[in-house]
Amino acid sequence: MLEILAQEKTNGSDLIMYQCGTEKCKPGHYYGPAVRDHFLIHYIASGKGIFETGNKTYKLSAGQGFLICPGIVTYYQADTIEPWNYSWIGFNGAKAEFYLKKAGLCQKTPTFTCKKDKAIENCFIQMLNSKQMQKSKEMRILGYLYIFLSELIEDNSDVQIFDKDINRKEKYVRKIVDYINLNYATKIKINEIANYVGLDRSYMGAIFKEYLNTSPQNYLINLKMSKACELMKDQDLSIGDISRSVGYEDPLLFSKMFKKIKGVPPSEYKKMVGDEGLEPPTFTTSR
Repeated sequence: MLEILAQEKTNGSDLIMYQCGTEKCKPGHYYGPAVRDHFLIHYIASGKGIFETGNKTYKLSAGQGFLICPGIVTYYQADTIEPWNYSWIGFNGAKAEFYLKKAGLCQKTPTFTCKKDKAIENCFIQMLNSKQMQKSKEMRILGYLYIFLSELIEDNSDVQIFDKDINRKEKYVRKIVDYINLNYATKIKINEIANYVGLDRSYMGAIFKEYLNTSPQNYLINLKMSKACELMKDQDLSIGDISRSVGYEDPLLFSKMFKKIKGVPPSEYKKMVGDEGLEPPTFTTSR
């Protein structure tokens, strides 16, 4: 089942850095079996060892790496004769899994081999060097995380095969949602969305309803009203200001639509939000 999180339902960043580091392991050094709460990638610069997950054992060496997924039991151990020297990076975020899949990495295919090993190694060197920065360390390391993932995506020879397996309808629906989320504050029309994704309007509506059980028009209106509710927390904004901010030039039309979706006029809702100690009412939005 496809799940779309509209922008008002998640404040999560696309990527969030957890940790990064490097280690020259002692012979036989191991970790696990254990479970992580975030994604963790190890890249092997030299030596060799084993990685175990899902009842499978992978023998890995220099130029290769492995992915640990959240909530999955894993175990890894350095070779007793040629122990590996690896770097690691831990991260999560709203698009973490999406970027990993574009690189051909997931729970079922958790290992990779790098052709551009120098580029990958350089990413880790730059990340570790960035730890010395005082004011922009997190921002700089996050930037190298994006570069690191982009190198994995470019380096992966199976990406085209993976892309062919992605449900075509699902890709269209995600593209529609992304477009609406970015342009809800303008006077976008459904025909414009259809032209953007390259679909007939009727067919676009059919696949959208198939996956999200609503129409693009209703999704757009509900998103506008949800954004309006957020803006009403600012008591300095008038109803007209809020109306224009979500794409309605006519405040009367906005008020009519808001009452239809939320159950009360925007002025009343705004007053409830502004009254000290009162929480705004929760209404079921129409589909």
